[in-house]
Order: sequence, then structure tokens, then C-alpha cells
Amino acid sequence: MRWTAAVVFVALLGAGSAEAARVFVVHSYSAGHVCGQPQHDGVLQALEKQGFVPGRNLEVGVFYMETKRRYTTPEAIEERGRKALEALRAFRPDVVVTLDDNAFRTVGAALVGTEVPVVFSGVNTPLDRLNRTMRFFATASRPGANVTGVYEKLHFVDAVRTHCRLVPDTARVVFLGDRSPTGEAIRAQVLQELEDEVLPVPLELYVVDTWEAYQELVRRLNRSPVRLVLYPAALRLPGADGVVRSAAEILPWTAREARHPSIPINVGFLQAGLFGGASVDFAAMGAQAGRMVARVLRGTPPGEIPLEEAKRVRLVFNLARARELGIRIPEDVLLAADEVIGWEEAQKQ
Repeated sequence: MRWTAAVVFVALLGAGSAEAARVFVVHSYSAGHVCGQPQHDGVLQALEKQGFVPGRNLEVGVFYMETKRRYTTPEAIEERGRKALEALRAFRPDVVVTLDDNAFRTVGAALVGTEVPVVFSGVNTPLDRLNRTMRFFATASRPGANVTGVYEKLHFVDAVRTHCRLVPDTARVVFLGDRSPTGEAIRAQVLQELEDEVLPVPLELYVVDTWEAYQELVRRLNRSPVRLVLYPAALRLPGADGVVRSAAEILPWTAREARHPSIPINVGFLQAGLFGGASVDFAAMGAQAGRMVARVLRGTPPGEIPLEEAKRVRLVFNLARARELGIRIPEDVLLAADEVIGWEEAQKQ
């Protein structure tokens, strides 16, 4: 078999077995990314539990679109999608898995209506909105075409409610967004949630275009006389120096400079130094998608597998950040949390 240079990484697991299942995973971002990698791991772990074991009866191909920092313009994202399609066609998969929005909008969209089964994970854009252009499902309970998957519901309202119970003097929640495709999708999802649910505190929603504007906004919010909680969703910001800042730089800066606590969208954001709260469990979301993949590999058409929302949130905290902010988290809450950064150090004090 001839391998295209567009494949950044391909793991031939169980090569030589004519019966090996073939799954091709398209990442929107790079290897090890805090959003994509936990989903990828969750997919493979779920497949193993369903009897599809790497090295025995499973071959996996992987393509990294790298659209967070390297290929960021609409034209570049479309071109990376075409490269991913070339790679997966050479691989001849039984199922294609797309992780996050850019992979689904390019690769997933191109495969709608074909014979190639597609399972998506981590899509932030409300599915009804996407379906107006992609036409990939008839109903959520019975999609009907060759596509199914897991919508990355952020559980934004639940996250804010959880925070306000822990920090009852919170006066407002502040959404910090950008104009990247992911940022637009996150904002659309938050607004959709608010059509049906009510926040315990007022929402201020900001969208910035540049790194400098983001910095100025955070510093202005620092001067607020009342307690705020931030919801950082700006993940790609160009600077006046020509450098594009990604979440790997934006979030640690926010943790250092902001005088208010921040709710992390996912656990990876917590590790950047944010305060914590209820966040998306990316590994569990990937596992949901992995169980769908297993059903397809066993013969169930994707169109008969209902679309799902990410079901699980993780309660996570960064105790060092909590101490910096002067916020005391009750011990019973910490004991119930899924992850607490700094727990061992706190127990020694």
C-alpha cells in the first residue's frame, strides 16, 4: 500500500490480518492537544472494551489537521481537509472518526451521503444549525444517512450554577470569546443553552479580535468592584507582532493576570492554571463516540445510531489558584470532585 505524505502519523496495529477493523481518526488540531487527545484516547479505550484491540484486530490511521496555530485561515483549513481526505482514502477505513469542529466541517461534510461511515466527537456548533448546510441527519433519534456522533454540550448553565453555589457572592459571569470557528461555535452553543435555561447571575458576553484587545479586557475586568467569574473561550488570537496566540498561551496568561476565578471548558484548561468547577469530560465524550464506532464495525448503519450529547461533566479544581483568589472550597466538595490539582500538597499543610 502507498502512503500519502499527508498522513502525519499512522499506527499499523494488527497489520497483516485480513479481518482487522480499520478506523481512521481525523484531528482538528495537533498531536497531544488538550481537546483532541483525550477524545482520541477515549475512542480507543472504548473500542478495546468492545473487543477491538490494537495489535490484534484493529488498525488505526491518524491525521492531524493542525488548524489551531499552523493552518488557521479558512483556505488553509479547507486545504488540510482535502489532505485528510486523500490520506483516509489511501487508508481505506471501515469507519472515519472526526474530532472537533474543523475536522467535521471539512472531512465529515465531504463524506456525507457516501458509503464511508462517519462518527464525530467534539462538535461545538449546534447540530440543527450545522444541518442547515451539511444535511447529515433527518432526526436526532434516527439520523438516516452515513453520519452519527457526539455533540460537545458544554453544560454552560450547569457550570455557572455550580460556581455560584461555591462562590455565592458572584455578581456576574463574563464570557470571553474570539472569532475563530471554534470560538464562534462555543458562543453559539452558550446562547442556545440560554434560550431554554436561566443563569443565576447576569451574563456579559465579549468577543475580541486581537491578543492586545483580550489583555486590555481582562485588565479592565480586574477593576470591577464586584466578584466576577470568567468563562474563557478565546482560543486563537492574532497579535500586533504577527504571532497567533493559542490556548496554550492565552489560558496561562489569564490565570496569572486575572483577579477573578475562571471556569475551565475542559480539564486541560484547569491544568493551565484556571480555578475550576464543572467542565467537559473529553475522554468520556470520546468513549461515547468509540462505542458508536464499535456498533458500526459490528454492522449497525450509522443512520440507525441516535445522535448524542456529551453526557458527563467533571468536577475539577486547582487548589493553588483557589488560594490565590482567597476562595475556600469545602472539603466535602473536594472529596466529591473528579480531579483536584494540589490536593496532596494541601493535605500536608
